[in-house]
Amino acid sequence: MKVLIGADTYPPDINGLATFSRRLARGLAARGHQVHVLSASTTGPQVTEYDGSVVVHRIKSLRYPFHRSLRFAAPWLATPESERLIARLHPDVVHIQSHLVIGRGMARAARRADTPYVATNHFMPENVLGYTPFPNWIKPYVGRFAWRDLASVFGQAELITAPTQRAVQLLQDATGLRAEPVSNGIDSDRYWQAAEQVAASPAGRPTILFVGRLDPEKRVDELIRAYARLPRTVGAQLEIVGDGDQRPMLERVAVDLGVDDRVVFRGRVSDADLLAAYGRASVFCMPGIAELQSIVTLEAMSAGKPVVAADAMALPHLVHSGHNGWLYSPGDVGELAMRLSALITDPELCRRMGRHSREIVAHHSLAATIDRYEEIYQQACIRVPALLRAA
Repeated sequence: MKVLIGADTYPPDINGLATFSRRLARGLAARGHQVHVLSASTTGPQVTEYDGSVVVHRIKSLRYPFHRSLRFAAPWLATPESERLIARLHPDVVHIQSHLVIGRGMARAARRADTPYVATNHFMPENVLGYTPFPNWIKPYVGRFAWRDLASVFGQAELITAPTQRAVQLLQDATGLRAEPVSNGIDSDRYWQAAEQVAASPAGRPTILFVGRLDPEKRVDELIRAYARLPRTVGAQLEIVGDGDQRPMLERVAVDLGVDDRVVFRGRVSDADLLAAYGRASVFCMPGIAELQSIVTLEAMSAGKPVVAADAMALPHLVHSGHNGWLYSPGDVGELAMRLSALITDPELCRRMGRHSREIVAHHSLAATIDRYEEIYQQACIRVPALLRAA
């Protein structure tokens, strides 16, 4: 098949939508499909790139004034560039990853060309409103408007997916649209191999790991505050992989709490260094409260790590408290510290819970995810009607 994927963000951007879009595109291409991606330029000018055998068409982008590292596609180009690509490529199906700039333009162009399109939702207002200048009192109204806007774009798709059943329920409650849960998927073997390589080397100090954007909804400050409550005699370090606007503030928090000598900020790292970080970690922590699935949690579980996570959104789909880790009440720093301490001081419990993580992640195979999207595309191409509105 010939597949055109519309993604407002794509690697080297680091976020769940970008990571999923690349894995889907590369996975489809590896099976012999022709895959093109339309995304925003990471530098500004319009350009065409090649990600292996995936062709990435970059639209001219603008710098977002309220976030130092964020760029977005020029809105006035999204529809005409989508129309140009669809007219030139004649894709069998279009797959949009959001209702924002590129997703909106591509959906409009697909409808005009009578090309079937499917949509995957990675959106939550909490993941966007933190980067806007709106005062807190108005954000709930803006969030409701954003959901209505999403419904206007997704409502004409052949089929809608979301990464988890919780994400599907959120979408239905907010918009009345039906969707199918399809995991983002994970190629777990490479993470397990990285963990085995580290296990074969001399043991280092116990390490708590966080991976992700250093932005407000990730609540990394709570993780640092919980870590500061662990006795120094535990000998653990906290490793933070990722970057974002909150990094200077988080570094100050570590200094103020007197743990800056034991908190390591890695920033952005290579794929090899990320695998090594998962491999040497003792415990993975995800304090974020707006996770529709959490790819990095899947990655840590693939490496056989126990997880301590906020009891919020879709994280309970991955973290079965008392089985492969612990859930804690978001914002409860004391409870988070207790859960981290229970694991970091008990290597045998870490190993046992890590084995359960591997068992759970086996249900999130990337191959199975791509299998399902191939079926969805075939269904869309023959225009099998999908009931998108909830009863």
